[in-house]
Amino acid sequence: MELFDAIEGRRSCRDFLQEPVEKEVILKILEMATWAPSPLNLQPWKFLVITDEKRKQAIYEEAVRCKKWGEEVSGWGWLGKYSVDFLKNVPVMIVVVGDVKKTGLDAFLEEGNVGYQYACAAAIQNIHLAAHSFGLGSLWFTLYDKKNLRDILNLPQEKNPLSIVCLGKPATETKAPKRKPVEEKVVWI
Repeated sequence: MELFDAIEGRRSCRDFLQEPVEKEVILKILEMATWAPSPLNLQPWKFLVITDEKRKQAIYEEAVRCKKWGEEVSGWGWLGKYSVDFLKNVPVMIVVVGDVKKTGLDAFLEEGNVGYQYACAAAIQNIHLAAHSFGLGSLWFTLYDKKNLRDILNLPQEKNPLSIVCLGKPATETKAPKRKPVEEKVVWI
């Protein structure tokens, strides 16, 4: 698969077949994640691969709670149209956990300790592209309270669960969303 085809062809998937994903495929996808750039090559990520139904159920319940809370505090009625029920069927959840202590010199800058988050975001993008190359669907999922997710996963406070990547064989094909022309998003200085 060509790189540009992979980037343009990748879609967010919210409808998964209940078929397992082979361990070797997951490991290859995560190996590609580790090739993401990071400040000082500190590689500030850990990947928690969740296939345990009890943990997935707890994450689903947290997402339902968080969605309801989000609708109440924001007043965004459109949130109601997005279901999190796909979490009940997703075969694999990969929690990308960042280590706050593994950041670059940004730790000394005004905004501080953000480099590790950017590195983890690059790793997450690599996961999505690698999954797509295997014909898998994926979704960057963040509808959870970090404290509650830490409790579910027994993570210490200094570990930051930045995303849950839902991963599996897509049950349906997803159409590409429209993109604004690049000219609208570029400023030449």
